[in-house]
Amino acid sequence: MAESRTDAPAERHRLAALRHLWPFLRPHRALAAGWLLFLGLSSAATLSLPVAVRQMIDRGFAAHDPALINRTFLALFAVALVLALATAGRYLCVTLLGERAVAALREKLYAHLVRLDVGFYEGTRVGELVSRLGTDTELVQALIGSSVSVALRSAVMVLGAVGAMVWTSPRLAGLTTLVIPAVVLPIVVFGRRVQGLSRHSQDRLAETSAIVNETLNAVHTVKAYAREGIESERYAGAVRRALAAAQRRINARAALTAAVIVLVFGAITLVLWAGAHQVLSGALDAGVLGQFVLYAVLAAGSVGALSEVWGDVLRASGAMERIGELFAQQPAIASPPRPTPLPRPTRGEIRLEHVEFRYPTRSELPVLHDFSLHVRPGETVALVGPSGAGKSTVFGLLLRYYDPQRGRITLDGVDLKALALDELRGALALVPQETVIFGASAADNIRFGRHDADLAAVEAAARAAEAYDFIAAQPGGFDAPLGERGVRLSGGQRQRIAIARAILKDAPVLLLDEATSALDAQSEASIQAALERLKRGRTTLVIAHRLATVQRADRIVVLDGGRIVAEGTHDSLIRQGDLYAELARLQFAA
Repeated sequence: MAESRTDAPAERHRLAALRHLWPFLRPHRALAAGWLLFLGLSSAATLSLPVAVRQMIDRGFAAHDPALINRTFLALFAVALVLALATAGRYLCVTLLGERAVAALREKLYAHLVRLDVGFYEGTRVGELVSRLGTDTELVQALIGSSVSVALRSAVMVLGAVGAMVWTSPRLAGLTTLVIPAVVLPIVVFGRRVQGLSRHSQDRLAETSAIVNETLNAVHTVKAYAREGIESERYAGAVRRALAAAQRRINARAALTAAVIVLVFGAITLVLWAGAHQVLSGALDAGVLGQFVLYAVLAAGSVGALSEVWGDVLRASGAMERIGELFAQQPAIASPPRPTPLPRPTRGEIRLEHVEFRYPTRSELPVLHDFSLHVRPGETVALVGPSGAGKSTVFGLLLRYYDPQRGRITLDGVDLKALALDELRGALALVPQETVIFGASAADNIRFGRHDADLAAVEAAARAAEAYDFIAAQPGGFDAPLGERGVRLSGGQRQRIAIARAILKDAPVLLLDEATSALDAQSEASIQAALERLKRGRTTLVIAHRLATVQRADRIVVLDGGRIVAEGTHDSLIRQGDLYAELARLQFAA
């Protein structure tokens, strides 16, 4: 009993998670009203059937009246017709209600997820999010489109049948109430166990989705290290754990169903045994007993249906609880309530003033220490230094993936925290080291830089990025799909697509993170010429490990251990010696 008391608040909490569905159901009140109307009609039609049976037994059969029997069967057919139409209408309304509500739920959940900050994704496996968007929302859809309908219909039938039983024979109904606690108790006890097992089963299923997402997105690495067998076994282990969790849930639910059926029909048998003796003694008409029997069967069947769908309700409430946890996540990086607009035209002046930053997941390791940097409008500044020096962190802070713990960063004199995120990031064009290609056409991938660009602008950006020829050579040209993650392209081709995006975006600030690292020497020379044209009239920050690519930068800033240790032109830094001269000696000597 102690366990039951402990589980009760958790159960109420999980069921309370279903209240989050209301905003998605509210716009479809007409469908809900139609569902309830048809539910009332079908329930009324069903509850009227035992009355017709009583009429046949007491008046038709006993009085040998064929006309009455004919009228009764005609009425039965009319009732069946109403029941059929009402059931079809109820199914139509509730199924459409479920489809539309869950479609809105998925849209809102995805829109919420893509707006969460980068820090959230550092601690969350994408496969689990995919599972919640897919499997969990499917459970919610099954709840709205089926389980809730069955549960409400069963509840109405139980109440209607019990009321009719009291009206038919108060004495037998009173005897029935004595056995109700024996029926309800197993539902409560087993129901709590099914609920906990359902949540555990969903967690294990999400684990399998996470492994699939992780390994298939890195299939080249898996094959390169001959990990197929090991990864298959890892997935198989996750599947076995999910299967074991599902088996425990199924066993508990099967036990619940069996217990309810035995107890309900055992109770009915006991009551009917008492009623049969009353008929034999003349205290009760046979038609009344027949009517009571049918109402008892309807009530028992409805209770059995309730016990079955209760497991679905608990699984869906657990799924909605998991979805609610995602909705409860709020981005740590967000636009201010009253953003300050950027000056027009945006000049691209950047200042980092005494910035100190630690990644949230690695707070014990500071990445930038008292970091100050001024980039003048139109200037090209290269950030160089060993791995871990903080170069990519500077880009992350400029894009406001994170906020510094101390200091401030400004663009044209406006603190980044005061800017709307869309406006800030709209002023920056990023060419990352690891290019992301989407499973869309080449044109749409380039339009990622500016979604409203026409084909002529897309083609012009592709020409400037030296990408036009290999795109046009594909079957389908710019409309050809590039495959998931750009599997149909080489590394250099993917990088040129990323450069074309930046060219098309035409932002006042350009961020180049090893933009030519995947190119061969001939392609790099062409791209460097295109990048030189792209840099004109805009502020450019370049991260480069290959110093040959930044020799013509206006200024080279050398980072080491999160601090600026030197800055100047290539020639002046060579003369100074120290870290930059050592890096240059190692690279150019090679």
